[in-house]
Amino acid sequence: MLASLSVADRAEILAGLTDTEAFALLYDWPFWARPKQLLPDGDWTTWLVLAGRGFGKTRIGSETVRLWARDFGLVNLIGATADDARDIMIEGESGILAVCPKHERPLYQVSKRQLSWPNGAKSLIFTADEPDRLRGKQHEKLWADELGAWRHPEAWDQARLGLRLGSCPQALVTTTPRPTKLIRELLDDASCTVTRGSSYENRANLAEAFFAQIIRKYEGTRLGRQELLAEVLDDNPGALWKRENIEEHAVSVCPELKRIVVAVDPAGSTAEGAADTGIIIAGIGHDDHGYILDDMSLHGSPNEWGTQAVAAYSKYKADRVVGENNFGGEMVEFTIRTVNKNVSYKNVHASRGKTIRAEPVAALYEQGKVHHIGSFPELEDQLCQWEPGMRSPDRLDAAVWALTELMVSDVVHTAGSERYV
Repeated sequence: MLASLSVADRAEILAGLTDTEAFALLYDWPFWARPKQLLPDGDWTTWLVLAGRGFGKTRIGSETVRLWARDFGLVNLIGATADDARDIMIEGESGILAVCPKHERPLYQVSKRQLSWPNGAKSLIFTADEPDRLRGKQHEKLWADELGAWRHPEAWDQARLGLRLGSCPQALVTTTPRPTKLIRELLDDASCTVTRGSSYENRANLAEAFFAQIIRKYEGTRLGRQELLAEVLDDNPGALWKRENIEEHAVSVCPELKRIVVAVDPAGSTAEGAADTGIIIAGIGHDDHGYILDDMSLHGSPNEWGTQAVAAYSKYKADRVVGENNFGGEMVEFTIRTVNKNVSYKNVHASRGKTIRAEPVAALYEQGKVHHIGSFPELEDQLCQWEPGMRSPDRLDAAVWALTELMVSDVVHTAGSERYV
């Protein structure tokens, strides 16, 4: 292969190609692909590509769909969200439209949520955020992206029930590994073929700035073993939260709530590689149990996260926004009121350390009194990997503040704020 040749020998061979030959070679995926990126042999129902960031998972998915669409009439797609399906799987730099030469490129019919291929094949587009749309739908072949990040795991059950057309129905799952119940079940499934890969394997095709960024953020950390090396991690033994407990008490629908809050944990910087701003929405039911309704955290400027927090306040008809006074609390209030001065806002101040503040909230989880509505993989990763003494991350801090506001009673009231002791 060209990759094994010296730069000079490679250039000499490429220079000798005709335009037609060069064009054909450009779109010849088996020529460019690493062996791990090609369809595996064997009798399998699911091909699980469990790989680190930048490995080339999206390219694998796009090229596999392109290959399948030549021979099968219905090759469907499921993204984690509608935006992900559009921006990554279809229109992304390694998406389906980008990897297909013009004569093979499908027509993207946004209103119909489908791709129409030149040979008559179709690809229906679904999202894991709408599991009911998958009910009753059938597939010959299926590409499911970022399964480990799906908010509603039941979408995978619906997808598998529909994988029944043709002589050899198969699904490709591309995902960054997370130790979720879904991923663990696939790893134990005898009909599933697993391909693992690290971020380092594709370094030659990654922008140096991107590679440096993910290495700086993750290398040498426990989370780096997941995000770079594609290990499926067990819970951190020292963590206050356990994934099994979170999954056991998760629910699909929450009861009527008597109070809802939006908690904001602002990032200290907007630089690449810096933490996100944690924005967690939680409520308390008439059963006095807490419910995590949404994770709307993002990496952005104060105006961006302020707008997001106000949008969450409006979407969930929240009673108030809560921001910590210890770190940027006054800035949080100023930012929120700049977006909408009528938002009900409260500063809260912690007089004790984060561990002491987190412990009663973790206890509520252990008692089965906190429920996640579906799955929040990034929040759950932080909860189950953080241990006392470590710097507490954004989503975890926001969740602790939200549930403290709703469910923890040791509050000292002071003028214009509340202090948790």
